Amino acid sequence: MVSLIERYDKQIAGTLTCFDRIIISGTIPGACYPEGMARHISTKGVRLFDYPRFVEPLREEIRENAEKIAKENGLEIEHIRSKRAFRKEDRIKEILKQRGTHPEIVHIFSAMEPCPAYTPWHDKQSGKTTLRYKDGKCLHYYFYFTDQTFGLCYLRVPTWAPFRLQFYCNGHNYLANKLSEQKSGCKQLDNTFLSFDDWKQAQSLADGFSVGVLHAALDLWAAKLCPILYHFGEVKYHWSLMQCELALDIVFYRQKDLAPLYDCLVRGAVHAVKCEDVATFLGRKLDGRFRDELGNDFQTRIKGTRIWHHMGPVSIKMYDKAGLVLRIETTVNDVSFFGTIGR
Repeated sequence: MVSLIERYDKQIAGTLTCFDRIIISGTIPGACYPEGMARHISTKGVRLFDYPRFVEPLREEIRENAEKIAKENGLEIEHIRSKRAFRKEDRIKEILKQRGTHPEIVHIFSAMEPCPAYTPWHDKQSGKTTLRYKDGKCLHYYFYFTDQTFGLCYLRVPTWAPFRLQFYCNGHNYLANKLSEQKSGCKQLDNTFLSFDDWKQAQSLADGFSVGVLHAALDLWAAKLCPILYHFGEVKYHWSLMQCELALDIVFYRQKDLAPLYDCLVRGAVHAVKCEDVATFLGRKLDGRFRDELGNDFQTRIKGTRIWHHMGPVSIKMYDKAGLVLRIETTVNDVSFFGTIGR
């Protein structure tokens, strides 16, 4: 069987497989679950029902640090009162046009948002007092910054324990920085590359996305933007992958070459791909035990059309960008999905 890339080789400028959106969670070892936090504050001589007395000074420490960083960078912290007011990404894009993309802090948002929290609880039957989970809400800071290696990123910092961080970066920004270091030319449109001086070099750099380098950068930014870790002993944040997108871009020379092919592919997929096929794409075998959503979705938007195959928290999309790029994008909103394959 001849692949699509082989069949249309003369019309294709090149291909690139690259990480797109990456979201990582940071937790404090020994304090990221109720029993661990309870043991920690007990070693400090704090009664469990005095738990807020331990946490409140840490909240103020984070707030003071955010105000200090804003002042050092000539910024005002922008409080978001409604999620519908604007998109943070659009606001950041406007700021970058005026500011440029040089490293360090770009902007700081604050917002009251839900968060995990602990509350003291006494079990009358056992006579024991401990902490347990509850749904909470606290002030969060979104620190947007440009990293020399990973480009535009943000770190979401809550002001209440257990201080679970959230980090965002984009693999296409990482690749753009690597190409700049190598003085290798490219043409980029948002998070899409339309051309490279050297396609093989670009793919090699994308494949070299370094977890070790990312881990070191995460530690540095966490220490700077959430400086409360020393209260928990000689530990560092534990980083784990939350969400990830991997994009395959097939770049055509001309829009008139892609347009008829794309229309045939996307409309044909609506009729040809069944639920069993979607499961197979994602390494699963569909059976009666599956209780999540599964299916296909075809949508016409202002920017064009797209086909979306989804199974629970995982999906595969296909759409065109700028009329030149056929993108096939796998999105994982809960990486634990793949931890159950084969069970």
